[in-house]
Amino acid sequence: MKIPSILVVDDEPNNFDVIETLLTEQNYQLHYAANGAGAIANLDTFSPDLILLDVMMPDIDGIEVCRQIRAMAQWQVVPIIMVTALTSKADLAACLSAGADDFISKPVNALELRARIHSMLRIKQQYDNIQSLANVQTNTIHLLESSLSELRGNLASSLSHELNTPLNGMLGMISLIKEDLETMPVEELQELIGYAEESALRLEALTKKFLIYLELELLAHRPEPTHGYLLAEPQTYFDPDIIEATLINMAKRVDRQGDLVIQLTDAVLALSDRYLNTIIKELIDNALKFSQSETKIKICSNIVDDRFVFSVHDFGRGMTDEQLHKVGAFMQFERKFYEQQGVGLGLKIVNKIVEKMKGELKITSVYNQETRVEVILPLWVDPE
Repeated sequence: MKIPSILVVDDEPNNFDVIETLLTEQNYQLHYAANGAGAIANLDTFSPDLILLDVMMPDIDGIEVCRQIRAMAQWQVVPIIMVTALTSKADLAACLSAGADDFISKPVNALELRARIHSMLRIKQQYDNIQSLANVQTNTIHLLESSLSELRGNLASSLSHELNTPLNGMLGMISLIKEDLETMPVEELQELIGYAEESALRLEALTKKFLIYLELELLAHRPEPTHGYLLAEPQTYFDPDIIEATLINMAKRVDRQGDLVIQLTDAVLALSDRYLNTIIKELIDNALKFSQSETKIKICSNIVDDRFVFSVHDFGRGMTDEQLHKVGAFMQFERKFYEQQGVGLGLKIVNKIVEKMKGELKITSVYNQETRVEVILPLWVDPE
């Protein structure tokens, strides 16, 4: 804890010695200035938490010094106690009018001096605490505003494209079919219908992803407990055979089933089947998207310290430290123009599910080399 700093301004060095003696058992750091000009010139050096200011001084009296200090924004809140032999109400009113917070009469009484200093420093500490809190709030607001601006920008630049691309695909195929339906060979018709179906499925998947994200956002703002709502089912069995079949089917769509290295352990999880499948799908989808064909993707699950650990390790593009810090909704990184696009919701959705389940999401990555994502989830515990 910082030791309070007190600046004593008095043209008589003996008076400083007296104050130093009176405060000798107090944990204060004392500074001395022999005149008002010296005190004002060295405020930044002394950085006082409180000023004991003598009124009767040559050149610049204490009242004028007080007035000048109060005119400086940085020192407006520092308590100033005037030390004076004056007793008239007019003189005391002049001290207060100049900006003094309190005054003490000469000769200085030790008990009174300590009490007034303690009181003023306590007020100053309260102000500092409030100011610190205000600064934290201001910084937080600025950070949120910055994040929201970035979020809006990413959303605005990606969402319309993501929705319009499959929609335009469907409309384009339908338009071609309508124009040449009577003369179009059955094989070509089937091919166009297949393209339209693929676009429709892509739009459906994107819509479901947004709905899951919005659902999790609503859950995040609901009062606890929302655990049961998130579970939707009491427990889910992580079946290695079923999960492996799902992973292989996902890889087959991009002809990469031979790239998978799968080692899975069964477990019973305190998580709904729907959210478990969402986690698996998003992590595998990212690994397939951001690694090249004929590079391995290692998928493992095991139980460590009574918690379930599911990991996906690819040897693809990787992320920089800056990109790792920016992982969030609607954030994309270095996506090439010819690659399948996305809105960057995947990891954000995974993170929200994991957070709600009191689990952990760990991401480690080496740029242009590899990325490893670990999801740590609680096991199901029978309440009985």
